[in-house]
Amino acid sequence: MKTWKLVSGILSIILFVVVTFQSCAAGISNTLQENGEVGGSAGVLVAIMLLAGGIVSIATRNKESKGANIAIIVLFGIGAAAGFAMAGSYKDLIIWAVWCLINAVLALVEIIKSKKSE
Repeated sequence: MKTWKLVSGILSIILFVVVTFQSCAAGISNTLQENGEVGGSAGVLVAIMLLAGGIVSIATRNKESKGANIAIIVLFGIGAAAGFAMAGSYKDLIIWAVWCLINAVLALVEIIKSKKSE
């Protein structure tokens, strides 16, 4: 799991840049269309959670504690929930929410796996 935390952390930080730019474009589009959607704002929230989760993943990749994995679950879980709930016409946000969900589930699997090994 150490390798997965490193890889997912690096990918999450890279995706932060992509999601931020896409979210800004979606936010401008929502504003110009005056459609009342909040997909752009939700995208910025997901991007922040990707950055924070990626940093925590990299920083705690060698730790065996549950606290690090719980932090990853919370950060990526908030990102996934926001992405799924507020995507609207910004359909790419669902893809980024799925990435957050995958990371949260794998952190949960690591917690369960560490309980069984004890």
